[in-house]
Amino acid sequence: MPRARRMVRRRRIARAAVGTAVVAGTAGVVHHGLDKHYANKEAEQQQDMYIQEQMEQEQYAPATEQAAPEVDLTSKLQQLADLHASGVLSDEEFAAAKQKLLAG
Repeated sequence: MPRARRMVRRRRIARAAVGTAVVAGTAGVVHHGLDKHYANKEAEQQQDMYIQEQMEQEQYAPATEQAAPEVDLTSKLQQLADLHASGVLSDEEFAAAKQKLLAG
């Protein structure tokens, strides 16, 4: 094979190798960029879910705190009524204790 043909053939092989390297490098960069994009999206979604959970907890926390005194007051009134019914408290003592609970 003449020398000129060999050089042309080598150049073609070299061009093909360089072209393949460029394509592979570009594909790698694009793949890496997509990985970062999806990782950022997932992190944003997790952060949004965390914030939403925190807001829901804050929203329902006061309702739970408000319900507890109501139940406590009801149970105390029931105890007073039981003491009054059993004769431990007189009518005046029951009325005074009930007034104190409701005022308080």
